[in-house]
Amino acid sequence: MHFLRLVCRALRCALPKSGSLRNCKAFPLAALPLLALLCGCAGVVSPGSGSAKTFSLSGNITPPSVGNGTTVALSGPASATTTGNSSGAYIFSGLANGTYAVTPSRSGYSFSPSVQSVSINGADVSGIDFTASQQSTHSVQLSWQASTSNVVGYNVYRGTTDGGPYARINATVVTLLKYTDSSVAGSTTYYYVTTAVDSAGVESAYSNQATAIIP
Repeated sequence: MHFLRLVCRALRCALPKSGSLRNCKAFPLAALPLLALLCGCAGVVSPGSGSAKTFSLSGNITPPSVGNGTTVALSGPASATTTGNSSGAYIFSGLANGTYAVTPSRSGYSFSPSVQSVSINGADVSGIDFTASQQSTHSVQLSWQASTSNVVGYNVYRGTTDGGPYARINATVVTLLKYTDSSVAGSTTYYYVTTAVDSAGVESAYSNQATAIIP
């Protein structure tokens, strides 16, 4: 009877002022669940209906000596950056569901894989790992004999096909008898020739071809 009295009190927010608590006694008990629902006119928020839950994404960069201080960028529904700790571990927190891209970077190093796509769907994600390797820098040292003609310098040409075609790689006339090509890529074979340039800018024919194999 006490519960019935509470329900009737709540119903007063929907009844005309002339209604009385005595009228509520006529409702059968089977109607009480419906009455309780109708009385929710106050808009009470049920427990657990607050802000959406968020998750974390984490991984490791090996070797740890390189992972320590490596920058890791996150893009997707949210963007952020973090750095690996002394163990090479990193973590992003407070992430909503969605698909993210994780990209590590550090000067002088390449990473495998270079980027990973990660989907968060209602749970934390771990094990997004990367392996770092030091980048090798290659260069080709070229040298030649001086022209027997009166010249002001030389042009250096390079190609990737034996016998040409070649493209000039020096921005200005080279006045020394040597040149360093620092714009070569690994696992590539290059072919070089030079020309002599006189004061009128006229070039000689190509020199003999030199070959450089980059590991």
